[in-house]
Amino acid sequence: MVDFLKYSKLYFIFSGILILCSIIFLITWGLKAGIDFTGGSVIEVEFKNQRPSIEELEDALLKEIGNDFTLQEVGENGIILKSKEIPEETHQKIIEILGVKGELEEKRFETLGPAIGSELQKSTIIAIVLSSISIIIYIAFAFRRVSRPVSSWQYSIAAIIALLHDILITCGVFAFLGKFFNIEIDIPFVAALLTILGYSINDTIVVFDRCRENLFKTNGEFKEILNNSLNETLARSFFASFTTLFPLFAMLFFGGESLFSFVLALIIGISFGAYSSIFIATPLILKFAKQS
Repeated sequence: MVDFLKYSKLYFIFSGILILCSIIFLITWGLKAGIDFTGGSVIEVEFKNQRPSIEELEDALLKEIGNDFTLQEVGENGIILKSKEIPEETHQKIIEILGVKGELEEKRFETLGPAIGSELQKSTIIAIVLSSISIIIYIAFAFRRVSRPVSSWQYSIAAIIALLHDILITCGVFAFLGKFFNIEIDIPFVAALLTILGYSINDTIVVFDRCRENLFKTNGEFKEILNNSLNETLARSFFASFTTLFPLFAMLFFGGESLFSFVLALIIGISFGAYSSIFIATPLILKFAKQS
């Protein structure tokens, strides 16, 4: 049997370094917001025959709208262009330039104002805060009969700390990628964060629930009960994470640029969610017990 709790301090130091770096990245660089949050225009076209390369299309468009735009491949022959607000005259010119590269059909042209983008930012924050509060209430209620040697609300606090750990590190990685690789965040990124919240808390509750069962079944030392619970749920956590990450990596490499930020956020968040459930949340419960 593996003693997971023996090196708790090392886990905390490792995670502390990652969180500190993430906070520094977020304060210094921030997340590079896409037009979903800042406002701008989207043009989607589909080429009738073979789609030209992204590099070829970018070179053709640079003179018309500068370099403040991004191109994404969509489907087999589609292209999505995202940029700051595009007037109708420029819109028609872009379609004309792209049309020179091959026969195409325009699928959509829409403009999102800054006010809508600001509202989406507020909605994102509210959604994450409400999700966290709901999780605290649920865990405190579900573990209300567990009274030794920590109270039910301390399970909630440990779970929320583990969640913040996963979310902060994911956002920190994207702040780094936004600074050096121009990776933007958009609505799918927000969906990924909310998915990470659910996935991570599910992993943590599975471990906590086994701890609760073992507390009812045995009167042994609390540290030993926690460690047994971790060993009993390790295989389940590993295989659940592996079977989720395997298709996500396939989507990352073969799913196209439009899915990149969404899938990458899920990979980072789910990986650290599995880690935090074992190496952060449960050691925190033991730490709370020692302070009681």
